[in-house]
Amino acid sequence: MAFSLSRLAMLGATLLLLNPLLASEPAPATEPASQTLEPTLEDADSIIERGKYVAQLGDCIACHTDKKGAEMAGGLELKTPMGTIYSSNITPDQDTGIGRYTFEQFDRAMREGVSPAGYNLYPAMPYPSYAKMSDDDMRALYVYLLQGVEPVNKANKEADMSFPFNQRWGLALWNFMFVDNQPFVPDPTKDEVWNRGAYLVQGLGHCGSCHTPRGLAFQEKAMSDAGSSGKHYLAGETVEHWRALSLRGLWTVEDTVQLLKTGQNRFATVSGNMADVIQHSSQHFTDADLTAVATYLKALPPGKDDLPMPSVPLQPAKSPDNQFTSRGGLAYTQFCGDCHRPDGGGVKAMFPALAGNPSISSANPTSLLHITLTGWQTAETVAHPRVYTMPGFARLSDQEIAEILSFVRSSWGNTGSAISAAQVKKMRANLNPKNTDSSAFETPRLADLLSAPNAEQVVRGMRLHLQTKELLPDNVGNSLNCTSCHLNAGTVADGSPFVGVSAFFPSYAPRAGKEVTLEERINGCFRRSMHGKPLPVQSADMQAMVAYFDWMKRETKPEDKVAGRGVGKIDPNIKPDPQNGKVVYAKQCAVCHGDDGQGLKREDGTLIYPPLWGDESFNIGAGMARTYTAAAFVKRNMPIGFHEKFPLGQGGLSDQEAVDVAEYFSHQPRPDFPDKVKDWPKGGKPVDARY
Repeated sequence: MAFSLSRLAMLGATLLLLNPLLASEPAPATEPASQTLEPTLEDADSIIERGKYVAQLGDCIACHTDKKGAEMAGGLELKTPMGTIYSSNITPDQDTGIGRYTFEQFDRAMREGVSPAGYNLYPAMPYPSYAKMSDDDMRALYVYLLQGVEPVNKANKEADMSFPFNQRWGLALWNFMFVDNQPFVPDPTKDEVWNRGAYLVQGLGHCGSCHTPRGLAFQEKAMSDAGSSGKHYLAGETVEHWRALSLRGLWTVEDTVQLLKTGQNRFATVSGNMADVIQHSSQHFTDADLTAVATYLKALPPGKDDLPMPSVPLQPAKSPDNQFTSRGGLAYTQFCGDCHRPDGGGVKAMFPALAGNPSISSANPTSLLHITLTGWQTAETVAHPRVYTMPGFARLSDQEIAEILSFVRSSWGNTGSAISAAQVKKMRANLNPKNTDSSAFETPRLADLLSAPNAEQVVRGMRLHLQTKELLPDNVGNSLNCTSCHLNAGTVADGSPFVGVSAFFPSYAPRAGKEVTLEERINGCFRRSMHGKPLPVQSADMQAMVAYFDWMKRETKPEDKVAGRGVGKIDPNIKPDPQNGKVVYAKQCAVCHGDDGQGLKREDGTLIYPPLWGDESFNIGAGMARTYTAAAFVKRNMPIGFHEKFPLGQGGLSDQEAVDVAEYFSHQPRPDFPDKVKDWPKGGKPVDARY
C-alpha cells in the first residue's frame, strides 16, 4: 500500500491519538524515546489491514453500499415493520461521511448508537452487538474507514418512519432498557477457540440481528446464550420476508465452515441477504476464525427449533410415484426438474438439492415462497466465482406455485406441510414481484395434461419426449432425449417448442425434397439427433408422441404465426472464429457439457446434461451439427442459470460468441449419418451443412 508523505503524517497523528499501546511502548535503552512515538509505514499498513479485516468481520460493505452504488457510501434501503431506513455514508468524506468524526464520536456511535450531533441511531444499525467489540478492533476499524476507504460525497437519506417511530427521543429509553455497551468478556470456563467464536458471533458478526427472535419493542430477545433468555439466542427470525434460520447446534464444524466460506455445503445453499454476507464478509474470514464461529454455534444446545439440521444429507431418491399423476409433480417436472433434477438431487456446485434442504422442509416457508416469487442466485465467492441464478416464477398463478411447493415439500423424504394458494397470494402482495418477461409466448402447462380426455396417452407422449433414452432404449443410439433440444419437453419459447407444430404438418421439407408427415419428422429426429432407429408409425408410443403434439396444437391453424416457435435466426454473415469458440466453450459451456464434450454425469454414471460431441451425441445429419442453427439455439437458450429469463434463466452470449462456440462444438468429432447422400435431392443445401 503506497502512501504520500502528507497522508503518512496525517495517519501517524491518527495512530498516535488512537493507539495507546503503540504510543506507550517502552523504547529500547539505546534509542531516544521520541523515535518510538512515530509510527512506521509498516505500522500504518498493519493497522489499516487489521481495520479492513475488522470491517469484513462486521460486514460493513453489505449494509453501507447501495445496489450498484459506491462502496461504503450508504443509501441501501432497509425495510422494517416501522418504516424504511437508509444506511449512512461511512466513507471519510468531510461533508457527507464520517471524515470529521473523532474517535470518541465514532466509538459512541458504534457502542451506544448516538451520532456526533447527539441524536439516536435506529437499531437497524447493530450497535447493541458492536458494543462488544474490543478497543483494539474499534480503533483499527476507525483508522481503516478514515484512511483506507475512498471518500465519496453522497448525502444521506432521511429515514421514512411512521409515528411514533419517527420520534428519535424514544430511542434513548430503548437504549436504556436493552443496550449493554460493555465489551465482550471471555468465559474462563471455555477454551480460546470457543471464546473467539463467541466474540465474533455476538459482537462483530452481529448474527443475532437477523437470527434472534425480536420482542415487542423490536429488541433482540437475547444478546448472547447466557442466562435464562439465552435459549432465544440465534433461534431463528423472519427478516424482510426471509426466514433467518436457527443457528443453534448447526451441522458439523466442517460443514458450517464450508457454508460460510463458499456459500454452500452438502446440505444447503445460501439465499437472500445471506448471499451478501458470504460474498462481502464470511468468505474473507481466516480459517481459524471460521472454525471458531462454527465451534461456538455447534456448542449451542438446540432449542425449540422449526428447522432441525440434518446430520446426514439425504441421498437422491427415485422420482416420486405421483410425479406424472399430480398437477404439482407435472409442474415441477416442467419448471424445476431441469436444474433440481427429477430426483431432487440438484447439480453439485450449481443448483441446490431439494431433497433434505432445510429451507424446503422448514415449518416456516417464508424463504421458499420468497425465492420462488422473486428468484435466487448463488453467492459469489473465491471457491465458486460463477454466479448461478434462478428466475422468479411470479408469472405462475398462486395455485400453480402452491401445487409445486407442496409437491417439493412432500417428496424425496421431505416432510413439510402443504402450501396454500392463500399463502402465496399473501407473500406476493408483500413482495410485489416484477415480471420482466415480455414474451408473447403462451407457455403451455404440463399440469393441464391431466384434464385432457386422453390424459394417460398425452402424459405418456410427454414422458417419451422427456425420458426418450430411458423409455425407448431400442430406438435411441446415443445419450440424448428429445428434451435435449426441445427444452422442458417442448414448452420453452425459442427452445424448439412444440406449441402449434402439428398444425403445420404435412409440410414440404427441403432436406427430404418432398412433403413429410409429422411421424416422418419425428423419426428423422430419432435417426439424426438421437442416432437411432425409427419408431413404427402405428405403434402406441408413436401415437402417444403425436397425441402430445396435437395437445400442444391448441387452436393453431396452418396459416398462423406462433410466437416463440423454433429457435429464432442468427445472421449467417457473422464469420465464426472457432478459436474464440473454444475459449467461450471452456468459460460458459464446459461446466455442464464437460471439458471434452462428454456431458455431465453423477458419480453413478447417471447423465445430468447431454454430451455435445463424441459417440454419445448427435450425428452429422442433425440440425444442431450446423453452425448457424446451433448458434441460434445457443444464443437464446444457453447457458442456463445465467440470467433472469423465464423459465431457465437462460441466454446471455452475444451473437458473435454464439456463432463462435457453435462452430467450435458442432465441428467436433461425432457419428456419421449413412443416408446423408439422400439429403437435399432438389438442391438448396445450406452453406453450413456438414456434408
